[in-house]
Amino acid sequence: MSDMTYGLEFNYDEWRNFVDEAGEPSYRADQLCQWIYGKKVFDIHRMTNLSKDLRSKLEGHLYVQPPFAVDVQKSSDGTVKFLWRFLDGQEVESVLMDHGNHHTACLSTQVGCPLRCDFCATGRQGFVRNLTVGEIVGHFLAMESWLGQDIKNIVFMGMGEPLLNWENVKKAIEILNHPKMRGMGIRRITISTSGVVPGILALADSGLDVRLSFSLHAPNDQIRSKLMPVNERYPLGQVVEALQEFQKKTGNRITVEYVLLKRINDEPSMAYEIAALLSDLDVYINLIPYNPVVERYGRPSASRINPFMATLRELGLEVELRKEKGTDIDAACGQLRGKRG
Repeated sequence: MSDMTYGLEFNYDEWRNFVDEAGEPSYRADQLCQWIYGKKVFDIHRMTNLSKDLRSKLEGHLYVQPPFAVDVQKSSDGTVKFLWRFLDGQEVESVLMDHGNHHTACLSTQVGCPLRCDFCATGRQGFVRNLTVGEIVGHFLAMESWLGQDIKNIVFMGMGEPLLNWENVKKAIEILNHPKMRGMGIRRITISTSGVVPGILALADSGLDVRLSFSLHAPNDQIRSKLMPVNERYPLGQVVEALQEFQKKTGNRITVEYVLLKRINDEPSMAYEIAALLSDLDVYINLIPYNPVVERYGRPSASRINPFMATLRELGLEVELRKEKGTDIDAACGQLRGKRG
C-alpha cells in the first residue's frame, strides 16, 4: 500500500482496487462504502465489522474525513450556511435548504469563481482553484452527517461554475449516484451553469441524466455582457444552440434562472425578448429578486416584478417567483463569499 490516500476521491472500482492491493477480499469495498456513505462514519477504528488487524493496517494509509466546518449559521427560515475549510486552508461556503419534508444541499465546485458576474459576491472575490472530487463529495457527506439524516436533493449552485470543473463534478456525481455508495437518485441532482457551451455539450454527451439549470439574467447580449463577462466568450445564440442540443439528446426540461435587477433587466418589454430567445426550448423560468450584494444594483418591488412576470406568462412561459431562503445570513443566490464576515 502507498502512503496516505484520500478515500473520498475513490469511485466504486477504485475502492475495489484499493482493497485488492491491500490483500483483502472485494466485499471489503462494500463494507467501507457502507460505513462512509451509509452510516457517515469517517473514523477507520469505528468500522467495527473490519478486523482489528485490517483497521490497524489502514491507519496511516487511508483518510476519509470530510472537510471541517469552521462556521455554521442558521437562518430564521431554517436555511443553514456552512463555511468549510480544506486541508490546504482554502475555504468555501455551501447551503442546506429546509423544505419542511425534505432538504436540498447547494454545493460548491470551486474556491471563488472565474466568471466575475458583476452582481455576485462570489464572482467579485476572484478565483483560487477547483475543488477536488473528494472535497465536493466530502462537504456533502459532512452536511448529511451534521443533519443526521439523508438529504434528498443536490443542486450545484454554490460557489463556482460547475462546468468549468466538469471532470471532478462528473466523478463526484457518479460516486454519489452509485448504488453501493450514496445511492442518490440521478434525477435529484441539478447542475447550474452560466452558459459554458463546451460543458453543456459534454453534459449532453455524458449519459448522466441530471437536471440542468441555466443562469440567463438578461434578455439580450448587450445587457448580459455588461453583467456577465462569460457572455463575451459564449454569446446567447451559441448557448441556446447548446441547450437545444442538450434537450435533443436528453429530452429533459431546462430551468432558466433569472435574477431581477431593478431598471436593468426587469422591464415588461424585455419579456418579449426572453420569450423569443427561448422559443425553441422547453423551459421553466425561476425569477429571483436580487439579493443585496452590490450597492449599484437594486431589488425591484412587487410593482415591477408582477408586470414582468405577467407578461412572460401571457407569452406562454411557465414562470415562478422563487421563494427566498437564507437572505438574513447571506446564504441566498449570489451571496456566498467563502469567508467569514
